[in-house]
Amino acid sequence: MAWSAFRVAIAQFAPKLGDVSANLSQHLEYVNEAKRAGAQVVVFPELGLTGYQTQDLTLEVARHVRHPDIERLVEASRDLDVLFSFVEETDDARFFVTAAYASGGRLLHRHRKLYLPTYGMFDERRYFAPGEAVRTFTAQGGQAGILICEDAWHLASPYLLAVQGASVIYVPASSPWRNTMAASDFGSHAFWRQLLQMYAQLCGCYFVFANRVGYEDGVHFYGGSGVMSPFGEWVAEGPASERALVLADLDYRTVRRARYTTPLMRDERVRMVISEMQEALRRRSTDETGD
Repeated sequence: MAWSAFRVAIAQFAPKLGDVSANLSQHLEYVNEAKRAGAQVVVFPELGLTGYQTQDLTLEVARHVRHPDIERLVEASRDLDVLFSFVEETDDARFFVTAAYASGGRLLHRHRKLYLPTYGMFDERRYFAPGEAVRTFTAQGGQAGILICEDAWHLASPYLLAVQGASVIYVPASSPWRNTMAASDFGSHAFWRQLLQMYAQLCGCYFVFANRVGYEDGVHFYGGSGVMSPFGEWVAEGPASERALVLADLDYRTVRRARYTTPLMRDERVRMVISEMQEALRRRSTDETGD
């Protein structure tokens, strides 16, 4: 068994659009606050270093993983693990929405956002390239995985991490307040709550949801960060629309008990899924060609 328990801190804050220097300073302040709170991991929202709606600012705010700003955050992980998100630029001038996990002063894992929404207010595919892989990695909590916001709205993403053995799935997000249902209940907030509860119970693992707050160009981001247990219960939950450092203690014994009492991942027939997905691809290809 790789772990027993650890404390995670979620930095629910409002990044300044386009101001990487100011956002970096906020990150470092939250890292110090999380250390004082006894956390072993601190998690930041999607595009916390840049702000969400970078659009024509993308060339200005993009950072290579060897950029000094990124190296400062990686260095800050010597005393606790840091999960942060930024616009990543590659050597061949491609741009990704990336979440990076740093530990012990080194970059341990990167996840590039797989699904870039282009509906409603979203137009991410216009500015960014999609990632092509979803992998677990060894960190606090044994096997962990990362999904960035929209990634978690696609069933295959958490499933792929779960069958790789993830005990913790981190979900940095920039989810706006949309579809008001009642004065204290946001449509997107309610959907996230239902989604994470279902995934946690089906996958038998923790979900750490880190959403931002604040306004950008009239868009309101509502927060509501928190940690969902493998039994579908909130371990901790942040406020709506307010800055906060949300703390939660994660315990492998809870994962162990959930997977014993409801062994859904144990009973998954992965080879059958692969076979049937290949058949689905064949049929889709036939439908598209008309043969």
